[in-house]
Amino acid sequence: MERLLRRRDFLSAAKGRFVPKAGVLLQGRDRGDDKPPRVGFTCTKKLGNAVTRNRIRRRLKEAARASLPGVARAGFDYVLIGREASETRAFDALKNDIISAVSKLHAERPPGPGADDTRTRQ
Repeated sequence: MERLLRRRDFLSAAKGRFVPKAGVLLQGRDRGDDKPPRVGFTCTKKLGNAVTRNRIRRRLKEAARASLPGVARAGFDYVLIGREASETRAFDALKNDIISAVSKLHAERPPGPGADDTRTRQ
């Protein structure tokens, strides 16, 4: 699994679908190729100082490393955005949040607006 490092890749993923969970907000988009999935991690300054943000980011990286290989699809970009609960949430619960968010992101969309909690930015 590759890392997202460029700002434009993060911005492209932000234009895709997103799934909120208690421990993480997942953004994802289909690149339209067959290359390996790419993952990026970020936290806003609202979460605290640099030490706190880095701790959250490290937890997200480890949880993603442990949980994404089974559910991530080739040709997709994923951005995991840390939330306030990411710092104190049980590690297994954080992994389950990531797995269920990716599963919902890839689930077929039911007809009609508001039918699921997966949203698309406009």
